[in-house]
Amino acid sequence: MFRRFFAPKSVPLSGKPEIRRLKTYSAQSGYVYQYFYEGHRPLASGSESGIEFVFTLSPDRKHWNSVSVLVSDTALAAWEQQHQREISSTERYAIAKIALFQAFDERTTPDQMKLEVRVRAADVEGIIDGLDL
Repeated sequence: MFRRFFAPKSVPLSGKPEIRRLKTYSAQSGYVYQYFYEGHRPLASGSESGIEFVFTLSPDRKHWNSVSVLVSDTALAAWEQQHQREISSTERYAIAKIALFQAFDERTTPDQMKLEVRVRAADVEGIIDGLDL
């Protein structure tokens, strides 16, 4: 009960769109998800640095939950070093969104979408190639 009072406060989201736009994604899992982009904040996961992108989603328009897509600097480092350029903030958002879509496709039930999505270094090359950056 007291954990709520003594837990560290999370950093507020920034980059929230002025007008929330409801978007739809038909996943290979058979579910049609609707989602909103809520904003982003610095990744607060121990010693890891990066950006946490937050989305609100629903598989049925009745039940809504938030999911975080974590894009760590470590996951992007190998690609940045190999291509000798930094990935921009817009590109990081695109990577997060594609990672969210991959989670929609790969996770077999909506309950699994309550778990955070972590972008791994192995995923970055494929995502960026698919985006043709």
